[in-house]
Amino acid sequence: MKTTILTLALVLASLFTSAQNTPKLIKVTGGTFTMGDAFGMGQSDEQPTHEVTLSDFSIGKTEVTVAQYRYYCSSTGISMPEEPSWGWSDNAPIVNVSWNDAINYCDWLSEKLDQNITLPTEAQWEFAARGGTQSEGYKYAGGRSMATAGWYSDNSGRKTQTVASKKANELGLYDMSGNVWEWCIDWYDSGYYANSPSKNPKNTTRADYRVLRGGSWSYGASYCRVAKRISFKPDNRLNFSGFRVVSF
Repeated sequence: MKTTILTLALVLASLFTSAQNTPKLIKVTGGTFTMGDAFGMGQSDEQPTHEVTLSDFSIGKTEVTVAQYRYYCSSTGISMPEEPSWGWSDNAPIVNVSWNDAINYCDWLSEKLDQNITLPTEAQWEFAARGGTQSEGYKYAGGRSMATAGWYSDNSGRKTQTVASKKANELGLYDMSGNVWEWCIDWYDSGYYANSPSKNPKNTTRADYRVLRGGSWSYGASYCRVAKRISFKPDNRLNFSGFRVVSF
């Protein structure tokens, strides 16, 4: 009897540890929204604004943290990324991970959770950042001011900060503006908006760069707008970029 109770306790403890070390996902009800720069503040690759319809999906409540990524590394025998100059903090977002690293993490998490886990499309990312069907039309994810919405060059102390320590957006998602740039699944095309599909768009046409969204601790407020797009090569590892996951 004691052996059975001990075994059950160990199983429950293992499940609890796993749950604590994998991302929490928030359900996003699909809908139609206007994608792109509606404030006249962006670059040409944020135009034209266009209507997009998305199916339901779930997205990480926060960016993948150092602790969550370390759990993946210890589970697979993979080395942690290069430590940033300010050191690792368990509840800060992971950095110095390439697009390829992020995909490998998603593949591992898919198997672990028996779900289809991947990186968000640009459209999924922007819809979620805007607050989905509950959007209030803010410039940043979480409000009109980056001082309350997220960590950027003026308030970050030149480093990443603890996730979920600024204001959540309408869906209860944190740090979609600021803290770290987030890899998306799409290949980057500066003119994609002119001819992208209106339903569940995803740019699969191979190019040199992948898309990142959201701004970071090292960038100004204008780069943290929900419509802002940048790109880097998929093997780049940067101390201002990380990722969050989606399931659908």
